[in-house]
Amino acid sequence: MADDDKPDHENSSETEKHIKLDRAASALSNHRTQLYFDVAETCWPLIYCSEYNISFWGMEKVHPFDAGKWGRVYEFLKEAGMIRDDTTVRPREASADDLMIVHPKRYLDSLKLATIVDGIITEWSITVAGITEVPPVALLPNFLVQRKVLRPFRYQTGGSILAGKLALERGWAVNIGGGFHHCSANHGGGFCAYADITLAIKFAFEYCGISKAMIIDLDAHQGNGHERDFMTDDRVYILDIYNRGI
Repeated sequence: MADDDKPDHENSSETEKHIKLDRAASALSNHRTQLYFDVAETCWPLIYCSEYNISFWGMEKVHPFDAGKWGRVYEFLKEAGMIRDDTTVRPREASADDLMIVHPKRYLDSLKLATIVDGIITEWSITVAGITEVPPVALLPNFLVQRKVLRPFRYQTGGSILAGKLALERGWAVNIGGGFHHCSANHGGGFCAYADITLAIKFAFEYCGISKAMIIDLDAHQGNGHERDFMTDDRVYILDIYNRGI
């Protein structure tokens, strides 16, 4: 059927769809973030970089969470001949501007709480110690924690946001990292400092023209972070299967 022969409501719907996509593309091109970028067709929509892995002098071993699991997963897939370095997409680190699309400044500031000792201002890491559930982290200077703990989280967050874009373009995408489902816009916890799930969906809503999303959360724990963020948002459907008595 030629366009001229289509019912008026169908032509109108198609026009509105194209206008929406054009506006989304224009907004994205003007946005300050660099997390969305074009990926070569020779690359799979599989996202990872070595910066994902967390190591701060063995202190991470105090927590049962494996802070180097992302690298182990990647190396396992490489050794199995399933992926190669040259076909894997390297993400960019999420900036403060990117994070503030969801997180208020007061939350981001809480990740570098300033303390005055003998008249000297020192940034320690009390909030991050609570989020990672590794108390000794509170005793480390915050600049070290930013580099060794929060920077890997920011890279993984950038990977999740890029994965959303690639999934829309390619039909699927995997970020070997992220999934910080215990972090909401205003509160971190459970080794989750940034709300990458909420951010990925917000980016897709604002810049990719989608109107609905579904979260399928299969972790052993309840995804109490993204559930707080989308509790009253009927555009997002959440299927969360977890161990009630863990």
